[in-house]
Amino acid sequence: MTQPPDTLAAYLRDRRMRLDPATFGIASSRRRTPGLRREEVAQRANISATWYTWLEQGRGGAPSADVLNRIAKGLMLTESERQHLFMLGLGHPPEARYRPVEGISPRLQRLLDAMETSPAIVRTATWDVVAWNPAAAIVMTDYAALPPAERNILRLVFCNPRVRAAQQDWAEISRFVVAAFRADAARAGASSEITDLVAELCAQSPEFASLWNANDVSIYGEGTKRLNHAILGPIELEYSGFSVDGRPDLGLVVYNPVCPGDADRIRLLVRERVAAKR
Repeated sequence: MTQPPDTLAAYLRDRRMRLDPATFGIASSRRRTPGLRREEVAQRANISATWYTWLEQGRGGAPSADVLNRIAKGLMLTESERQHLFMLGLGHPPEARYRPVEGISPRLQRLLDAMETSPAIVRTATWDVVAWNPAAAIVMTDYAALPPAERNILRLVFCNPRVRAAQQDWAEISRFVVAAFRADAARAGASSEITDLVAELCAQSPEFASLWNANDVSIYGEGTKRLNHAILGPIELEYSGFSVDGRPDLGLVVYNPVCPGDADRIRLLVRERVAAKR
């Protein structure tokens, strides 16, 4: 049975036929067609061969999210392929599944480092900073000097006196970061992962507890940040938040100096620090 190209049935068949049986220790020399057999995929996905066959034939109705996740595992789909599978099968992306993040790719780090005068960071859905460029270390916070557990934006804003004092609009900033943090964690399916952090911050900061109990939500988007920098003095930065393609668990934030003179001074400080490390 020939299926239209943009259907669940056609996609399943295409992904199945792309799999190499030898990868699974299955001899393929006597097979007439490429890929795994339907019953082999069904076995890997722990579903009935009849049900899987019906899905490839466009029969049987819409599968459940659990079945699609099993099939995605059986077909060894990438995260983007799994999302496409859900769009075809259910008409919406899969529910977010939070994954702890240990770092970023060297390519993404090189992108950060290429922005010499624009502080840039990569943060997780729980707002742990996992990467930064030299400009961010100079203008924002020297993350490398902090223990990993303290490289969290919420901990810095509410529990680090130096970071708090550097914010010209701390009350506004604090309200915004709590609302955006709540939305990010929920979107990434990390609500349970932030329980201990929220409890810790509520115990340490009455301001955080009050803002958290307000249940406000926001998106990071774009805006302006004003700092009182120890070397640069008052500095204004425009920021923009971006998602990292293929990594819904990561967010990129880039800050651009509003004043060209500030950009020149940041460049000078970055080059001085790089030279000092040589």
